[in-house]
Amino acid sequence: MHGEPALPSDFTHFPYANPDAPKGGRITYGLPGTFNSVNPFIIQGDGVRGLNDLEVGMNVFEPLMARSFDEPFTLYPLVAESVETDAERTFVEFQLDPRAAFSDGRPVRPEDVIFTFDLLAEKANPRYKRLRDKIEKIEKTGERGVRFTLDPELGDRELPLIIAMVPVLPEHAIDRESFDKSTLEPIIGTGPYTLSDVRPGERITLIKNPNYWGADVPSKKGFDNFDEIRIVYFRDQTARFESFKKGEIDVQIEASPFANADPARWTKRYDFPRVQSGEVKKSTFQSALPSGMRGVVLNTRRPPFDDPKVRRAITNLFDFDWINRNIFDNAYTRIGSYFDNSVLNSQTAPPTDAERALLGSYADQILPDILAGQWTPPTSDGTGRDRNFVRNALTLFQEAGYKLEGRQLTGPDGNPLSFELMIDGSDGEMIALSWQKTLALLGIRLDLRKVDTAQYFERRKRFDYDAIIHFYSSSLSPGAEQIGRWSSLAADAEGSFNFAGAKDPAVDAMIDAMLAASTRDEFEAAVRAYDRVLLSGFYVVPFYFMGEQRVAHDADLAYPEQTALYGFQLPTWWRQTAADQ
Repeated sequence: MHGEPALPSDFTHFPYANPDAPKGGRITYGLPGTFNSVNPFIIQGDGVRGLNDLEVGMNVFEPLMARSFDEPFTLYPLVAESVETDAERTFVEFQLDPRAAFSDGRPVRPEDVIFTFDLLAEKANPRYKRLRDKIEKIEKTGERGVRFTLDPELGDRELPLIIAMVPVLPEHAIDRESFDKSTLEPIIGTGPYTLSDVRPGERITLIKNPNYWGADVPSKKGFDNFDEIRIVYFRDQTARFESFKKGEIDVQIEASPFANADPARWTKRYDFPRVQSGEVKKSTFQSALPSGMRGVVLNTRRPPFDDPKVRRAITNLFDFDWINRNIFDNAYTRIGSYFDNSVLNSQTAPPTDAERALLGSYADQILPDILAGQWTPPTSDGTGRDRNFVRNALTLFQEAGYKLEGRQLTGPDGNPLSFELMIDGSDGEMIALSWQKTLALLGIRLDLRKVDTAQYFERRKRFDYDAIIHFYSSSLSPGAEQIGRWSSLAADAEGSFNFAGAKDPAVDAMIDAMLAASTRDEFEAAVRAYDRVLLSGFYVVPFYFMGEQRVAHDADLAYPEQTALYGFQLPTWWRQTAADQ
């Protein structure tokens, strides 16, 4: 995206992978949720995880190029053996690897790439249509070439990379008409595994393809080391942990970009027999990833959260200090930025001249402390009875036109302030109950709506909630994915990740600036300006983050000595006993 790749064109493997890792054995993962479809690209149904997944691997479907998790945003050859683009990013052309093949042995053709983009735009998640709309034309060039001509009005500098990360699907093996319907019929891809066993809502089994075409591609050396991957799905986090204790699953992620940490469990509940016997090992990893934003997302499509003053006041009533002390053994740090714990954090310094130029007149809508880089979420004395903490929030509610009448906080319309927080099973319930008590101090009624995973995802897809708990993961190169999370374009698109319903021209402008940046300095200035705008919108009540990653696992599992910039990478792990087979 910016500058030059860290690795030379003749690199042999990624630094965080072990090219000599032994092959063989089975690994069993436990993932949250459920599924009723094995098509992960469409809106209909609950799509299965684990087929093309950042956490457990691009196991079935592979993109044209592979992302390096040791660099902020650099791609290396995979299905495409080379890539060409110009400085203005008006086009991108790929030459396919002549070895690239689908799991049925049929070669990958430029026609498959063209078919994939047209199919996904027509039948899949709306984000693929938004991507296709930025492409003027796709054409075959030579025997193995495919060229994308990009719309100069709609495109951006990241577009060639986004195109390169779209999985390639087989034209010969897909029924175009029925592609958008939920199915339990496996779709083949170019990946190292094939889907061999499907038990809807319960588990899937992936079997290593002995004829996998990409085993010698440098970006895959040291990856995909198991003969079999089994993925079991759990509706309840407690059930998943109990399954791990019994040895039914091999990996229990306690803190990572994909899992909310439970510090008390890590420190107090790993005394079960398999730990004592040495069958289970606890490993920690460090990463340079930003914290991301975990918290309560407020749906601005509905009152009272259509009022930014109410959103700010509600944020001031989250008593992190009490929660951290009494529930989490003071293991967490409060999130103060969408990119906390990184160079992209806007709350460590005042804006540069470059940021001010980007913000322009939008700077007037940013809270002064946030603009100055001095804002932090409100703190309490940690007792749960801090009157000043509650009084400061009340002042903000009064500025929004609310009054405390008796034991109820009433709005300008005379109605008591109340809202519903929808949670997925018991996930986040302890935090929600604690917040419920704090809100009650000001006469605000918070109703908790616990629903099963299937209902949760369906209602979330339709934006049918007042508030939800969500984690927006982050990288050192945020880009086009922000359109789906925060842009006006995505606010009314069913299935998008704009859960807050944000429609702010300032947000849209900062996303455009990020995508247009041609140097790292320009990019960082744009991200920090974007961070200030999001923080001032008070779309999320920020929770907390943990710097280290924590994983408990079967002691026979091993991982490379070098940890990637982004932390541990499960697709590079292996079984030590496989070396003895």
